[in-house]
Amino acid sequence: MGTEHSKNEGRSSMFFLRKGPKLPAWEDALLSGKEPKSLLKRGLRYVSLSLIMKGMTSAPDFLWGLPEVQKLNLSRNQLVVIPPSLGKLDRLVVLNLGGNCLKCLPKEIGLLRNLKVLFVNTNCLTEVPAELSLCRKLEVLSLSHNCLSQLPLSFTDLTSLRKLNLSNNRFVQIPLCIFSLRSLDFLHLGSNRLENIAESVQYLVNLQIFIVENNNIRTLPRSLCFITTLELLNVDYNAIQTLPDDLYLLRRLPRIAWNPMDKGLHIAHNPLSRPLPEVVEGGLDVLFNYLREKKEHN
Repeated sequence: MGTEHSKNEGRSSMFFLRKGPKLPAWEDALLSGKEPKSLLKRGLRYVSLSLIMKGMTSAPDFLWGLPEVQKLNLSRNQLVVIPPSLGKLDRLVVLNLGGNCLKCLPKEIGLLRNLKVLFVNTNCLTEVPAELSLCRKLEVLSLSHNCLSQLPLSFTDLTSLRKLNLSNNRFVQIPLCIFSLRSLDFLHLGSNRLENIAESVQYLVNLQIFIVENNNIRTLPRSLCFITTLELLNVDYNAIQTLPDDLYLLRRLPRIAWNPMDKGLHIAHNPLSRPLPEVVEGGLDVLFNYLREKKEHN
């Protein structure tokens, strides 16, 4: 009797084990007796850890005991907060927090002095900590698809920043601190609420790609024409009626572009005054010749 009862009890236990919810991969690895370090991938250049799409609402505590991590991907979860312990991972070079539910970042992010690439796109940020400007090696920053309307003035210290994506936010004007980022070669401010582009844009002397599509911009500043490094200028879907006469100085723009990925001048879906619509249809050379002649006659 006792033996049979034990067998039935064992079967019952096995039944409940089978029916239990499947553990996330990282948790299963820990519970199977493995050390957290076994989750790390050691490549030729970086030590990386990816916990993408694990359904996490909070970051696992074991992360903060892995200071050797250089690339960390926590994207596409449901993270609501990143704790101050993030500052312990001071060897991080690449950090991806995109596609979560973050409303803020810890000020300790400023301790990541080796950080070069940071993605915090597609979250719920309403502000960015001033301490981020302490990450002086930062080269790539994506804050797109958030709820931002301003940036800290201390961003002027991010002198190594080359690529900045602020698209799909709530900016009414381009933050003044951006005009101090002389190393920028890519700036995306599409799908905001911009009404103008300040003359100070001319200080972005290395800018190659400038995207301000889908805003409320009425005119382009003359100073924009002096950024002769521009290879892609996208002002589609705005309220532009006239073009600056000096636009022909942007000789690196190869064509009137229609495909979003193409280099060139994107100027579709604007209420251009006549004869500009017809001139634009003739191509970039025709447009530039028209503007040059117009300036000479003035």
